[in-house]
Amino acid sequence: MSMSTSVVGFRLADDKWKKMKNIWDICKEAEIEPPNEVIKFFDNEYPGDEPGKEVNIEMATREWSDEYRHGFEVNIKELPDDIYYIWFYNSW
Repeated sequence: MSMSTSVVGFRLADDKWKKMKNIWDICKEAEIEPPNEVIKFFDNEYPGDEPGKEVNIEMATREWSDEYRHGFEVNIKELPDDIYYIWFYNSW
């Protein structure tokens, strides 16, 4: 079994998130597809019941290493404005 390390951003449930989630829920209840803007906001995934959203931040992340270490670098200037947390986690 091997381990992988991931780096992702997390967007909090601000007013815009709550409005987009409300639109999504209303559309699903009416059995219609949510608008493309709403689908794109949630990265083509159901927003779930947890407030907030994990966000891919690959555009601002790169691996680096030297003779003794291996890790990730996050360029904070390249992150979307609505990223509130950055998660570094290992999974098996």
